[in-house]
Amino acid sequence: MKETMGIIYTSKDEFSMRELSSNRSVTAIPVAARYRLVDFQLSNLVNSGIRKVGVLMQGRYNSLMDHLGSGKEWNLHTRNNGMYILPPSHTGASDGYLGVLDGIMANLDFLRRSNHDYVLIVGGRMVYNTLYNDMIRLHEDSGADVTMMYTRFDPVAFDFSNTSRDTRAFVGVNDEGQITDIEINPNVISYHNILMDVVLMKRTLLMHMVDLAVSRGYHELYESIIRPGIVDKSMKVMGCEFKGYCRRMETVNSYYNLNMDLLDPAVRKELFGKNPVFTKTRDDAPTKYLPGAMVKNSLIADGCEIEGEVENSVLFRGVKVCKGARIKGAIIMQDGYIGEDSLLENVILDKDVTVLKGGKMVAPKQYPVVLGKNVTI
Repeated sequence: MKETMGIIYTSKDEFSMRELSSNRSVTAIPVAARYRLVDFQLSNLVNSGIRKVGVLMQGRYNSLMDHLGSGKEWNLHTRNNGMYILPPSHTGASDGYLGVLDGIMANLDFLRRSNHDYVLIVGGRMVYNTLYNDMIRLHEDSGADVTMMYTRFDPVAFDFSNTSRDTRAFVGVNDEGQITDIEINPNVISYHNILMDVVLMKRTLLMHMVDLAVSRGYHELYESIIRPGIVDKSMKVMGCEFKGYCRRMETVNSYYNLNMDLLDPAVRKELFGKNPVFTKTRDDAPTKYLPGAMVKNSLIADGCEIEGEVENSVLFRGVKVCKGARIKGAIIMQDGYIGEDSLLENVILDKDVTVLKGGKMVAPKQYPVVLGKNVTI
């Protein structure tokens, strides 16, 4: 296979994610007790043998940069290739690019200085575990101009919000695997294949697309470049179907459901049993289960101290659950403190949240309550 480089297009902060994205990029949101969304995109690329990755930053990216560091955890800190942080340009991208083409245009030198044959563009909202080798092989064998990864649409897996600014694209695919049509943000869905924001093409072709976009005022890759190429048959676009577990983070409910899904051993095996998922390490002692502790069907990270009851919940590193506290259906992020005799049910607590003695928060499972960082109740 020819040399391939990767570009991760990180997501904007979204009102639909509420407090979870008020201080961080959506791509940096913590999940699964010790990971962040970006860990899945980076790990998929690295496990596929891709050793040069650019991360397009936009909007509240400090938390993401702190997590990525030098790229050592993903073995992307080498002298040749490695991880490249591509910060927002002076064009106002601190509030978010209008589309992926704008982000690439602002960092076009990154492409020009590379000598890789192909570019794999990966969106920052999706959670899945795969290798891209079959997709690259399909692209080469078919002689396609562009190859895009898609999966079957599941309303539970893709819980969309009307306030989102991200593009959602559905595609028609013929018997030969060629994409015949793309629908962008439809009110009524005609096709039950949804794109996973994974696009492969020649590096030189992408540079040509960016030049075309600038000259015509385009911003979106799917809507402005690829779909017209499909319609006028000037571009051969192949589809590569993904059949595994896949979730898109677009609402608080989708975030909550992903973490609750991980309580199922079959889902954990699907996401973590195939290929390793790398993340930033934090050296913590094993979790302490003190007298009186009772834990059922929960995902508990290192460094916790539990003396109360935890059921159907996800606890990140360093969470302390005091005596008499009861937690059910909750997601508690790093270094949370749950005081004595408190009650939490169907809630999401961001980092460093303190619940004082006797505190009580109960929400319906269909609409979990979210508390932002450093809140005390």
